[in-house]
Amino acid sequence: MIVAFSVAPSGTPSDIAAGTSDDASVHTAVAAAVKVVRDSGLPNRTSSMFTEIEGDWDEVMDVIKRATEAVGHYGSRVSLVLKADIRPGHTGEIDGKIERLEGALESLGE
Repeated sequence: MIVAFSVAPSGTPSDIAAGTSDDASVHTAVAAAVKVVRDSGLPNRTSSMFTEIEGDWDEVMDVIKRATEAVGHYGSRVSLVLKADIRPGHTGEIDGKIERLEGALESLGE
């Protein structure tokens, strides 16, 4: 499965109130989430709006949960948006879908 997700903090930064951080910017919180994803070893990519991750249900959801928890240190609330492509028996689709799209564009003369 491939999951595209976006996670961001909102509200009062709980870690600043606790004195454990001096930077409550959204990009720092998102970086904490992306680090969790990259450290997972699962195929992934990050764009300006979403991070995509590929693997089986349990491992992908575990990484997303940990990424969400990492962002939770930067606010009193967390917003999480998920979109999943669940296709049992298929792997390598995080790149395969892009390769097929590029092939289709080439055939159209793009």
